[in-house]
Amino acid sequence: MRTLRAYLRSPAAMIGSAILLAVVFMALTAGWFFPADPLGLAGRPLQWPGANPRFPLGTDPSGRDIAAQIFHGARISLLIGFVATSIAVVIGIAMGAVAGFYGGFVDTALMRVTEAFQTLPNFLLLLVLVAVFGSTIETVTIAIGLVSWPPVARLTRAEFLTLRTREFVQACRVQGLGDLHLILREVLPNALPPVIVYASVVMAVSILLESALAFLQLSDPNVPSWGNLIGLGRNVLRAEWYVSAIPGVAILLTILGVSLVGQGLNDALNPRLASGR
Repeated sequence: MRTLRAYLRSPAAMIGSAILLAVVFMALTAGWFFPADPLGLAGRPLQWPGANPRFPLGTDPSGRDIAAQIFHGARISLLIGFVATSIAVVIGIAMGAVAGFYGGFVDTALMRVTEAFQTLPNFLLLLVLVAVFGSTIETVTIAIGLVSWPPVARLTRAEFLTLRTREFVQACRVQGLGDLHLILREVLPNALPPVIVYASVVMAVSILLESALAFLQLSDPNVPSWGNLIGLGRNVLRAEWYVSAIPGVAILLTILGVSLVGQGLNDALNPRLASGR
């Protein structure tokens, strides 16, 4: 309850939550406001926003409704963000928890694996995975999760290295409790707050990575993602800049909302900040 009150008192958290709620509203009501296929031809190409009441945000170079793609694209961005973040967090927590809890050879081996994944930049490794396994939205989402887990693993490991020597963990050892119980029931709950905060960063980066792939025409062209719409406007950027600008603003606001929520979570879960109030 104290954490919730601290979160609700954070202006950043409230602004971020409002932005994310707006994006969620768009995703939930996309089928109601725009029941037709958002990738279907709707009218004359490259109509400016406001020029036609049927298309309040205009049309893209193919004559598709930009507003419909923005609403339906909210679903894709949220799906990619949540699923890719979940994959990265699960893998990262598993690797970091085992490495930090046992230490020694296990820690060294798992950290070498983590460093191997970090040898190449995230986006370059993502390009390799997409080139090998395809560019469907499912493949792209899983690939983003697979390239995003190393920082989560390192953060979890650091927390476990600090917590495994605490008195409450030693007391549980004296009682004869097994390692699995200690990891899952004693250490992990205390190590989760910074991981939860960092998950907001992973989600924001996941949305950006998919948008970058789509801009390079390496994402799934059969889904109405914001990145695909930005890529469509690349060839008409000088004259009809709104085609890329509108989804760009949508991505910017979504990432801003996620970042502000992460900042609010940090304020609420950080005991030093909480005690300073």
